[in-house]
Amino acid sequence: MLNRVYPLVAVMALTIAAPVMAQGGGGMGGMAMGGKAGDPTSAVMGSGKLPTGWNMRFDPVRAGQTPHDMKEISFETMGDGYHFKSGPAAIYYKSGDAGKGQYSVSATFSQAKSSEHEMYGLFIAGTNLQDSAQTYLYFVIRPSDGMYLVKKRESNARPASPAPTMSALIAKDDPSDGHATNSMTIHVAADSIHFLVNGKLVKGMSKAELGMANTNGQVGVRINHNLNLQVTGYAFKQE
Repeated sequence: MLNRVYPLVAVMALTIAAPVMAQGGGGMGGMAMGGKAGDPTSAVMGSGKLPTGWNMRFDPVRAGQTPHDMKEISFETMGDGYHFKSGPAAIYYKSGDAGKGQYSVSATFSQAKSSEHEMYGLFIAGTNLQDSAQTYLYFVIRPSDGMYLVKKRESNARPASPAPTMSALIAKDDPSDGHATNSMTIHVAADSIHFLVNGKLVKGMSKAELGMANTNGQVGVRINHNLNLQVTGYAFKQE
């Protein structure tokens, strides 16, 4: 999938995975604090189960809101990958896929219609993912306008929202029907982190610049609310 060598890294194809709450169990959190008036979350009738070995965590709900249930999302094995329908925003992961030192995670995301203002992508360095002390770093894209974000979540507080950045490397929505396919990778090197789209470097940042002395932890996928995506080639690779 990736065919180019970057500083400190030979980018490789990966196999993704991430942790979830017990299959069939209820979810924690909710459409996070990301939900806005006038931007309701789509109703999704899921099975309440996840593919074997997977876990998930909803974004935290606002004070006074009812915690979300896993039946509000649909995540199932489909074809040569996985299909996601949301529902509330959430992260998805396999507990065995925890990076240490130098590692990579990657996946290809395909949308059949425009994601509009919503974003999706990958996360790394996840810790305490099922409680209020959760932390992780995520890299998400918005093909409707070619924007991307790199953000950190620390605790259940709403993450600071830097302005998104434009990248010509992101395949934008097709004008005819809104479909788009983008491959994404996060590579953790000895002292830096590389964010790639479609095999090319979008952004490289030092760990110090990101305020991250430790980037060990869970890897996985982040899917915002109201999305319908096919994810293939999900891979985690420890170097």
